[in-house]
Amino acid sequence: MLNPAHPHPVHEVQPSDEAEWARMRFGLWPHHPIEEHEAETRQMPGPDHPELVVVFVAPRAEGGLRGFLEMSVRSYAEGCDGPTPYVEGWYTDRDVRGHGVGAALMAAAERWAAAHGYREMASDALLDNVDSHRAHGALGFEEVERSVHFRKDIG
Repeated sequence: MLNPAHPHPVHEVQPSDEAEWARMRFGLWPHHPIEEHEAETRQMPGPDHPELVVVFVAPRAEGGLRGFLEMSVRSYAEGCDGPTPYVEGWYTDRDVRGHGVGAALMAAAERWAAAHGYREMASDALLDNVDSHRAHGALGFEEVERSVHFRKDIG
């Protein structure tokens, strides 16, 4: 889909996108092995991952992909009323950051959410990911809460 305000093409993920999508997921979440990302992209979205409702990808003109956005609908999101489309993963390759690819992915997600009757969206970022904070702010997101999560191994 091409939007004049965001001249970067974006489409819903296709089976032919799986290898590139897995590569980018590993770029976003490197603490999980690439094999795990490869296995998940073969299954998502689908019955094993009903929470993930849509995945958008941004293709490169020369082949391959340059970004993705995974979105679910959560029953609760901080600062939102009721079920809310939630950006679970948003990534662009380093060489295209700051060129509107991330904005085009987010615009596709917003159009999907609006077409499905939602009036707001939510997302998150790690506390130290200042680049993501700036990107979200530049696209109209407002910060609603900060938190630090803890765990303790008792086994």
